[in-house]
Amino acid sequence: MKQIIIIGGGAAGFFCAANLDETKYKITILEQNSDVLQKVKISGGGRCNVTHACFDPRELVQFYPRGNKELLSVFTKFQPGDTMDWFDQRKVSLKIENDNRIFPESNSSQTIINTFLHEIQQKNVEVKTKCSVKEIEKLDGKYSVKTSLGDFEADFVIYTTGSSPKSLKMIENLGHKIIDLVPSLFTFNIKDDLLKDLAGTSFEMAETSIPKLKTEESGPLLITHWGLSGPAILKISAWEAINLAKVKYNFEIQVNFISKDIGDAEELFQSFKQSNPKKTIGQSKIFDVTNRFWQRILEVSKVDLNKQVANISGKEMQTILENICKKKFQVTGKSTFKDEFVTAGGVDLKEINFKNMSSKILPNFYVAGEVLNIDAVTGGFNFQACWSEAWLIAQDLNSK
Repeated sequence: MKQIIIIGGGAAGFFCAANLDETKYKITILEQNSDVLQKVKISGGGRCNVTHACFDPRELVQFYPRGNKELLSVFTKFQPGDTMDWFDQRKVSLKIENDNRIFPESNSSQTIINTFLHEIQQKNVEVKTKCSVKEIEKLDGKYSVKTSLGDFEADFVIYTTGSSPKSLKMIENLGHKIIDLVPSLFTFNIKDDLLKDLAGTSFEMAETSIPKLKTEESGPLLITHWGLSGPAILKISAWEAINLAKVKYNFEIQVNFISKDIGDAEELFQSFKQSNPKKTIGQSKIFDVTNRFWQRILEVSKVDLNKQVANISGKEMQTILENICKKKFQVTGKSTFKDEFVTAGGVDLKEINFKNMSSKILPNFYVAGEVLNIDAVTGGFNFQACWSEAWLIAQDLNSK
């Protein structure tokens, strides 16, 4: 019986094993940590954001800053609807939340982990934990995988290690080209009087832009203890991951907290002024922001909170509008978003056959997951790439 060695006991490795035909192959998963599926466990705050309710491959690829062209053919064969079916067949109920993220009904990542563990148990897949791979050698049409627990022989290798520098070095030694790693999906560190002591304040829809890079994104925004986060920031960090690394995370960002053109915002202000002349500006809710944020806007705009709306000068109004619609911040660094550390970079996509995720450089060698130069914005997309790639590998091997 032919031997398959899966290197890396994460999302892609386990999903691949769960879909392989165990009557054709002896399957072994090698994992260097003491626990498997660690990213699955912590994803979505421990609830596991399995995938995203986006069922058109052409739309789906637009959430991937790197890999969008290559993944189109992959997603036409296996997409989020197929992921949902796969879990449904195994009696795992999933739910679509308001923002289209998909979670198990149980709200626990353990449900997903248990499903995988049960599947591979049924298939007699051997899992070796605390098994660190040192080197992979090509030998007479096979591979010798040298590890801390001894050597393993493989007819086929499935490489799903994640993006650690060590694992990238190992596949580079076998002849693959590696695109340098840089962080993707991170929050921005900003020190500014406008944000001080407002951690937890959120905005339903804001617009962010980095003028120097001529790029913009919109979405919910959150003020944190360190600066700014939320989808409007995370999306821009993912799409501009490489450029932001080049400027060492020191750049200017412009934020429109209310997603309104400054002219439209001025009209709203003028009409409020006419209808409520006697109200104090501090008590006036002209825009859809929290009272604390509105009052801070007035403070940094040097406008007296007790001034009547009728007495707000044209100059004061312009300063308020600039601060709420066109506020510039200096970003001085980045922080990891929750525990979801995602990287851009990895194995060069030109060297992978996306019909079946096989290496164009190495025979009988497959690559999937974060080790590839593919990454996505937050929302279950990184997992979906893992499931789809792993499924293609399993289908290819099952057809041999």
